[in-house]
Amino acid sequence: MAEQEYSEAKFGIRKIYLKDVSFESPQAPQIFVQPDVTPKIDVQIRIGHTVLNKEAGFYEVVLTMTVTAKSGDQTTFLIEAQQAGVFEIMGISEQELPLALEVACPNTLLPFAREAVSDFVAKGGFPQLLVNPVNFEALYVQKQRQVEEQASTPPDQAEGAEADAVKPKDPHSSQNKTTRA
Repeated sequence: MAEQEYSEAKFGIRKIYLKDVSFESPQAPQIFVQPDVTPKIDVQIRIGHTVLNKEAGFYEVVLTMTVTAKSGDQTTFLIEAQQAGVFEIMGISEQELPLALEVACPNTLLPFAREAVSDFVAKGGFPQLLVNPVNFEALYVQKQRQVEEQASTPPDQAEGAEADAVKPKDPHSSQNKTTRA
């Protein structure tokens, strides 16, 4: 029976597209005449997904990559790219669906997002930027642990602790921070 369930599962890519992109270089052109500026690079990644047609199994997944380069307290450049895709996902359980939407789909989108970021950084006049690979499975497991921990906290303790604690990450987004010298 497991073989039958597996053969009915379907994961298809219907369309991959750049949904939105923004590039800013507030210090240009002065930044290009300063000697040896080596900015610190911060990369943030978020994943969002929307049901387009549940019966047909169509989902839109958006991988948002925000890259900020700073020299001291000044922004050298800032880019935000939303790489999106329409995926057809059928024949998997409701419990496995988040894994497909937050691991398999972002793994498919990441190379396109990395290329878009690299292209826009180069077109902005800066050296090539190669964003490191991301382990979406590890981010998904980390998010699931956070959700479980929040669910296991008694309501009376959670209410008092909320004021003292840092707010948890959005359970529908994953983030990866990278610093580059």
